[in-house]
Amino acid sequence: MTEHSRPGHLATDSNRQRKILVTSALPYANGAIHLGHLVEYIQTDIWVRFQRMRGHAVVYVCADDTHGTPIMLRAEKEGLSPEALIDRVWHEHTRDFAGFAVSFDQYYSTHSPENKELSEQVYKGLKDAGLIEIRRIEQMYDPTKEMFLPDRFIKGDCPKCGAKDQYGDSCEACGATYSPTELKNPRSVVSGSTPIRKESDHHFFKLSDPRCFAFLRQWAITDERLQPEAANKLKEWLGESASDSAGLSDWDISRDAPYFGFEIPGAPGKYFYVWLDAPVGYYASLKKYCADHGLSFASFTAPDSEVEQYHFIGKDILYFHTLFWPAMLKFSGFRTPTNVFAHGFLTVDGAKMSKSRGTFITAQSYLEQALNPEWLRYYFAAKLNGSMEDLDLNLTDFIAKINSDLVGKYVNIASRCAGFITKRFDGQLDPRSLADTAHGLHQAITAAQPEIAAAYEQRDTARVVREVGALMDLVNGYVDSEKPWEIAKQSMTDTALLPRLHEICSRALKAFAQLTILLKPVLPLTAQRIEQEVFGLAGPLSWSDLAAPPIQSIKRFSHLMTRVDRERIDALIAANRESLG
Repeated sequence: MTEHSRPGHLATDSNRQRKILVTSALPYANGAIHLGHLVEYIQTDIWVRFQRMRGHAVVYVCADDTHGTPIMLRAEKEGLSPEALIDRVWHEHTRDFAGFAVSFDQYYSTHSPENKELSEQVYKGLKDAGLIEIRRIEQMYDPTKEMFLPDRFIKGDCPKCGAKDQYGDSCEACGATYSPTELKNPRSVVSGSTPIRKESDHHFFKLSDPRCFAFLRQWAITDERLQPEAANKLKEWLGESASDSAGLSDWDISRDAPYFGFEIPGAPGKYFYVWLDAPVGYYASLKKYCADHGLSFASFTAPDSEVEQYHFIGKDILYFHTLFWPAMLKFSGFRTPTNVFAHGFLTVDGAKMSKSRGTFITAQSYLEQALNPEWLRYYFAAKLNGSMEDLDLNLTDFIAKINSDLVGKYVNIASRCAGFITKRFDGQLDPRSLADTAHGLHQAITAAQPEIAAAYEQRDTARVVREVGALMDLVNGYVDSEKPWEIAKQSMTDTALLPRLHEICSRALKAFAQLTILLKPVLPLTAQRIEQEVFGLAGPLSWSDLAAPPIQSIKRFSHLMTRVDRERIDALIAANRESLG
């Protein structure tokens, strides 16, 4: 294992520049980005921004997942070509991500020439390794639409409990799982016809091969790459030996025409299943980025690459990313991931997101209601701890947290002190106070820095928020005890007090700059405003500036953040409830 291959491992040599490839799961091009999606992209973006601030070379890539039957059928329903549909959705997704300051280096599409080339290369590598097998299987077929039906496009009565209107693979009433061919009174969701059984040749990736089992056990378990919850899941799937590894059944990687995707070389009418080419889309996006920036794609993806490779995903796709994806890469001649980081699901007010209650909130509706995207970034950061636990967006707590922490504590520091500097000292900060490293505020903030950096590295942003919150309290406590407003009033008649006023406000504003650095991965837009509009800096603040923020003066202070009103949150819920249909 490399120095940074264990999850949460903190770089101890700050002078060594790490090279890091980061991905978030690819959103499907069949729907809008919603707040549940944003948990992942905000978590990843915070981690990426932290690494960049530390001076590491990070490439953050993603793409729309564009293939499969749902895309094909939706395009047909809208009277569009699949290409036109996915192009429109790509623009919608990139708009939403930009609105929440998610800083991709490359956001691409799986329907690209790079992904076609790489998917075929992976398939050929697996075939050459003897890990592809063609088998004849029986599936459900819609005779009206003349197409094989994915499990989710068949409904009927549960074969276990008899519940009606259940999907072809599982029952929401009793929780049973089954084959679509077991469903009672089945019907096609596409046409309403009764499906028939029909045989077809399918291509399988032989994940049950002992080589795959041995590799995955070494990669996932022995090398301790995964979070404890994920590792336990893998042990469950892998079993103790190749013979009893019930989870490692072979994987059907092909689909029959009609299908929107890439045709399998040498197999007319057969297409790569979307879950084969979707993760390859990570590398396709990277390949595009490398071509555009004159970089070597092989330096990232070769088996001996020194680049760290991290995938951020939801726990619902752990199976694909910790079994299929690493094995696909290993046996087709590519490097394997350093780590896969999974997070939990989002609930709103303690319940599953609901369209009828208006809590299935889209990114676009949040932005259209003119709600600050950094409110959500901060709240999610306060909830995420690097584990696979679910997190809840409690709207009452959301309002209280933002108003208390960001408005009442953080920006309040600047608003309490900046006016005295601009009015009484021509905007110039006190150089001696800025340079003083012996003062309690400076020592407390710099002493907390290693702990906060470790928490960022471990994706424990809840701990970051707690630690920085304690520092906010410390700085506000200093201002409360020194009472610059009283000194300012007294100095109107006693000018000898002016140096003391200058010192107090300069110390507090230096601490404010340091807190801004600590929060910058979470609040990049506010940090940029502070850099440019408050301190008038020529360049961005970096993590190394914590020891001595490069500030000398401030401009006229303007409000950095407004309070959250309950009425605005209620309007957001109403907007999402009204958008039904």
